[in-house]
Amino acid sequence: MSVRPSAKAERFTESVIREMTRLAQLHGAVNLSQGFPDFPAPEEVKEAARRAVSADINQYAITWGARPLRQAIARKFERLYGLPVDPEREVTVTCGSTEAMIAALLAVLDPGDEVVVFEPFYENYGPDAILSGAVPRFVRLRPPEWGFDPAELERAFTERTRAIIVNTPNNPTGKVFSRTELETIAELCRRHDALAVTDEIYEHILYDGAVHVPLATLPGMAARTITINGMSKTYSVTGWRVGWAIAPPALTGAIRKVHDFLTVGAAAPLQEAGVLALGLPPAYYEGLARAYETRRERLLGILGRTSESLAEIRDRLPVVFNTPELRFPCAESRKFEVVREVRERLRRAGAEMTDIDGVRVRTTDGWWLLRASNTQAVLVARAESTTADGLARLKQELAAELTASGVALPDA
Repeated sequence: MSVRPSAKAERFTESVIREMTRLAQLHGAVNLSQGFPDFPAPEEVKEAARRAVSADINQYAITWGARPLRQAIARKFERLYGLPVDPEREVTVTCGSTEAMIAALLAVLDPGDEVVVFEPFYENYGPDAILSGAVPRFVRLRPPEWGFDPAELERAFTERTRAIIVNTPNNPTGKVFSRTELETIAELCRRHDALAVTDEIYEHILYDGAVHVPLATLPGMAARTITINGMSKTYSVTGWRVGWAIAPPALTGAIRKVHDFLTVGAAAPLQEAGVLALGLPPAYYEGLARAYETRRERLLGILGRTSESLAEIRDRLPVVFNTPELRFPCAESRKFEVVREVRERLRRAGAEMTDIDGVRVRTTDGWWLLRASNTQAVLVARAESTTADGLARLKQELAAELTASGVALPDA
């Protein structure tokens, strides 16, 4: 018998976000990595959960969600966005929005299908595509506005495209997709007969007058969109794991079957509390946005006070991103290991390092930026200080060091 993990599991790492949280707890650091609130859930929502437990609502709910919660989800979506939702045929309650996403992808993707993903992306989307047997095709969001190139997006759609994942408001960039951008996405979905899977968990955390537009509300998109959301961020209950997917009936049936065999159902008493939460008045959501805005302004003030010193560091350590890159293609599951190994090798060689914008490394060939992209470990060279010979030599040296450390690197 061969004792080994599956090839799928070998293609991705454990959650980097959760690893960062563990490190923050270990070192007593301020944790800006994981998206959980630092303030309590509304008292009335917690009291509703306590009442549900005391009332013995402690057995299985209907696997795809207790009817009162599905009705509350449908009411809230129509109230906010004007799109009617059938709670009996179009809503599936899941164990958080994370489960809603994997259940949705498993329900609609076949091996070999392609799924378009905007990059950078919330880390679950890559492993979800792999577990679904699909092939992700990445389209870059470009700073500072984090917009996409419509032509690049159009090229990403092919005859094999089955779906696109749209996360708005976006994690990790905070971008809120405009109606114009969503119309571009919708037109491509209609043209290629593709589905849209939207992650809208941050719908109420908006700044500077931004307006959240669900893709499903655009013409012709309700019939081909799976809208994913949950209680975690809006009601400060990330540990409750109550989420949902809104989808057309033909897809809802498939999502419910997959969900049933993944987790059976979300916690019954917490679903009961969710009914009260989703019925909170507009003043609650307005107060939530103000609370986050206050925190944002405080952090911006802190960053503003240090911006001059950061600028000085950046000036001393220039990196031009469209210059030669020293790439180490590797499996998703190995990219951070490769970065750590490269970094340690350079440290042993006496390289100077600083942790601004990734890991900037000083070598005899100039300054480098060491980072983990979505598909590989990358060293980005400063063009004016790096020759082709220098690139080749450093890559050869690093590859030898990594191989000696047991890190397998395929040919670039």
